[in-house]
Amino acid sequence: MRALALVPAGEGAAPADRLTLPYDARWRRRGRLVTEGGEAILLDLPRAEELSETLALALEDGRRVALAPAPEPVAEVSAAPAALARLAWHVGNRHTPAEILEGRLRILRDHVLEDMLIRLGAEIRHLEAPFRPEGGAYGMGRTHGHSHSHDPHHDPDAHMRDAPDQAPDPAPDADHPETAP
Repeated sequence: MRALALVPAGEGAAPADRLTLPYDARWRRRGRLVTEGGEAILLDLPRAEELSETLALALEDGRRVALAPAPEPVAEVSAAPAALARLAWHVGNRHTPAEILEGRLRILRDHVLEDMLIRLGAEIRHLEAPFRPEGGAYGMGRTHGHSHSHDPHHDPDAHMRDAPDQAPDPAPDADHPETAP
């Protein structure tokens, strides 16, 4: 069975099954996946996308498959508010995905990063829990998310696109005065 699209969860038919994936497996375009009910699905999307729990897989036979984050080894990082802000800066400075929770951060287990955070005053608690880190700077995709659309209402970089009719006149070249406007 093939999954050709992602649709908003709750849209259309009730989910017939559920697919639970860890963080590193939730950014996909293509591949074989197995649902909790044991059904093999070929994911065949037009482009790589986040398989978020706010979405469902639309199967070619019309059924829907709910998506869920799998529990995985995480570290919860806590400290006083000002210290937690500093710790969050250090995590972000290392481009490490982080989930922002009330009074704490959640990161995937990493003994080197955890050691650094402890030396900076963090308290670390290990647990198995779903990991839902913040998206990219523009609220899309992973921490590097950005759009390639040419629609200026959906593309934060649209103002940087070349527009031939709006390109500035080139500066005259002193060695080639014929290039002056």
